[in-house]
Amino acid sequence: MVYGLWTLLTAAISFGISALLGKYLIPYLHKLNFGQTILDIGPKWHEKKQGTPVMGGIMFIIAICVTTIVSVSLFIAFGSNFFEMYLPDMSRQSVFIYAGLGMALCYGIVGFLDDYIKVVKKRNLGLTAVQKLALQFGIAAVYLIVLAAFGFGTETIIPFIGTVDLGFFYYIIAAIVIVGVVNAVNLTDGVDGLNGSVTFFACLAFMLIASLLSYLGVTAMSAAVAGGCLGFLVWNFHPAKVFMGDTGSLFLGGIVCAIAFALNMPILLLPIGIIYLSEMFSVMIQVTYFKLTHGKRLFKMSPIHHHFEMCAWSEVKIVAVFSFVTVIFGAIAFFCVMYGVQR
Repeated sequence: MVYGLWTLLTAAISFGISALLGKYLIPYLHKLNFGQTILDIGPKWHEKKQGTPVMGGIMFIIAICVTTIVSVSLFIAFGSNFFEMYLPDMSRQSVFIYAGLGMALCYGIVGFLDDYIKVVKKRNLGLTAVQKLALQFGIAAVYLIVLAAFGFGTETIIPFIGTVDLGFFYYIIAAIVIVGVVNAVNLTDGVDGLNGSVTFFACLAFMLIASLLSYLGVTAMSAAVAGGCLGFLVWNFHPAKVFMGDTGSLFLGGIVCAIAFALNMPILLLPIGIIYLSEMFSVMIQVTYFKLTHGKRLFKMSPIHHHFEMCAWSEVKIVAVFSFVTVIFGAIAFFCVMYGVQR
């Protein structure tokens, strides 16, 4: 009972901070003239969004970081009075939580630099692809080095299979997974409310799985992310009054990876992150097909949410359908863990 109340309170506080910050941050971003520049390659009807403030991700970044740190710190300080059965795993969780927050914040900083170049320096494409990838792989490498320094090995859990030791290849695969997912989450940010909604439901799934495994710290972190996203959606639902920008989307990519690795089951990113991966692979397939066929397109536009826009789906419908898909695959992941993992 206390466990559930703790989680609910964490989510509620994160929601409150994120939603409240919007009241003050959005006018401030307007004042600074930090508005979105709509690219010509996007859907024509997106032109009406020109000037909508970006960098709104700062709202949930602050909410998530503050709420997670306070919640986990209080748990460590006073948890012995209420949560004795969860304490043995807490030292491990703390390393993953704080290292994960640090990784997500670093990705958020990269996103902030990208947004700053776009809106202040008026360079629409922001950082170059090489610059982004170099920084992203560097951040992933530092995160993995920190985990290794604290003695965490190269083993990972795969439901129905068990614990698998990947050896040195663990670090290579982990770095590719982290950078890939971070960019996939970034690509999901293109329709009002889409990225925040998908990530909200993804983190609900992670929260339930962490609770099932008695990882209270990771449960609190997932709840904080879900609450922060929901608070942001107060301002980002269609028609959006603010965009999260790369500042927010890269941070969310980092935090989603951090949660999956804290559970020692990054494999869960496949089902729970099905929408993120669909967005990323739709771009990869589109580019490959375009080059192979010398100008033909498989999708009307990529990422895939733009394809559905071109098929006359409303932004609200896209968000609803993509969120529903996330819920279904999140449920599949939950039951796979429930029946396929022995602690």
